[in-house]
Amino acid sequence: MSLILYQRDDCHLCDLALAVLAEAKAPDFKSIFIDDDAELEARYGIRVPVLRSTATSAELDWPFSRNQVRDFLAG
Repeated sequence: MSLILYQRDDCHLCDLALAVLAEAKAPDFKSIFIDDDAELEARYGIRVPVLRSTATSAELDWPFSRNQVRDFLAG
């Protein structure tokens, strides 16, 4: 499964999400910062951090727990 974490620079919630992903032992993922992208800002602006599966297009909005991440990864 390919994953993307949409986030912002200097985002406390994004830092918390990274810690949860580490706790859940999530596989490697790509971080995309939405700050300088008008399209991504419009889509994710108030929702970040958001974990997205590129395989299924499913998204997991913050707040999420370790167990929610594991369920998300299990599909």
